[in-house]
Amino acid sequence: MLAITSSVISIAASIVLIHAATSAQAQQERTELRPPAAFSSILDQHERSLALFREAGKVIQHPRCINCHPASDHPLQGEDRHPHFPAAMRGPEDMGMPGNYCIACHHETNVTPLAAPHTSIPGHPRWQLAPREMAWENKALGEICEQLKDPERNGHRTLAELHEHMAEDDLVGWGWHPGAGRQPAPGTQQILGALVQAWIDTGAACP
Repeated sequence: MLAITSSVISIAASIVLIHAATSAQAQQERTELRPPAAFSSILDQHERSLALFREAGKVIQHPRCINCHPASDHPLQGEDRHPHFPAAMRGPEDMGMPGNYCIACHHETNVTPLAAPHTSIPGHPRWQLAPREMAWENKALGEICEQLKDPERNGHRTLAELHEHMAEDDLVGWGWHPGAGRQPAPGTQQILGALVQAWIDTGAACP
């Protein structure tokens, strides 16, 4: 088992080295994420709610989120959201296939190889894909909004639970700490949480 694990890690490290040449692209300037106060001048509550969700959409539609919310059974990678390499499958529990689980390469924390300090293998204790019903890839922001409000497609969450997920879940929070070679999600998780709460408070309107 140890030999197999070492082999998997070696393969993953090699893949990281292959992609190291493109890592500079992922270090582009972060997109600003405006807080709810920036929309206080919009007097119409419905229009303000729409504006708040569009701002939150900068995070929701960012590659750090979309890559883990694919429409297919394959995770995505990179700023261009290309298919995961090496090939990986969702599996019956969204954590990979038996013998090739996500955690075989994705450990509890990000790993930066000594030979490639400008890139990394992402990691988190609960590394996995979002369920199929939560797929966001190739969807317009309005479609994602309606999906987030639908308990049948949002993990049976209330709006309050949805806010908690966005504002406090540490796997969501990984998006702002993705490791070397990746552009973090815009702003901070705290600002996203505030935007989602303000969107709920103003009627949770969808664009």
